Amino acid sequence: MKSVFTTGEAAEICKVSQQTIIRCFDSGRLKGFRVPGSRFRRIPREALLQFMKENGIPIDVLDSGRRKILVVDDDPEIIELFVDVLERDGRFEIKTAMSGYDAGILTQEFNPDLIILDYMLPDINGNVVCKTLRQNPNFQQIKIIIVSGVVNQDEINDLLKSGADEFVKKPFNIEKIIERIVELLEIEAGV
Repeated sequence: MKSVFTTGEAAEICKVSQQTIIRCFDSGRLKGFRVPGSRFRRIPREALLQFMKENGIPIDVLDSGRRKILVVDDDPEIIELFVDVLERDGRFEIKTAMSGYDAGILTQEFNPDLIILDYMLPDINGNVVCKTLRQNPNFQQIKIIIVSGVVNQDEINDLLKSGADEFVKKPFNIEKIIERIVELLEIEAGV
C-alpha cells in the first residue's frame, strides 16, 4: 500500500487534473512536501485522505488502488468470464449484477469507474441504463461499454448517443475488451 503519492497519482485517484492538484498543493489546501533539491511535490497518504474527505471525493479508490468495474449481464457464463479475466489481471475490483435493478443499486453503493453492460437485460435495455446514468451528475464520469449480440447499426448509434463509451458485439475477443477498458480508464500500461 502506497504511503506517498505524486501529484499525477493524486490527480488520478481524485479524478481531477494534475494542475488542479498542483494548485491545491501550492495554495495549502492539500498538504504535502517538496522533494529536497527539486521542484517535485509529494503528498502523504493521510494528507490525501484528509483532502478527499474535505472535498467530498470518494475515498474507496484510495483503499484498494484498483479501478472498480461493474459487470452487468444475465448470462452467468459471460459474468464468470469477465470476473475470471479481470481478477487475474490484478488492476481491477469487480462486482456483478444480473439485472438493471441490481445494477442501479450496485452503482450507488460501489461507484464503479466502468460498467460492462449487456444491452438486453431481463428488466430493462442498456440504452435506458445509459441515459439514467448520464442524467445523474454523480455518475457522468463512469465509462460504459455495452455488449450485445442482437443489435443493428441504428441501435448501436442510439446507444452511443445515449451515453455509452463503447459498443462490443458478441461473440467478442476478451483481450480486446481489456485493452479498451485500459484505454477508457487511462491506466498506464504495465501498472
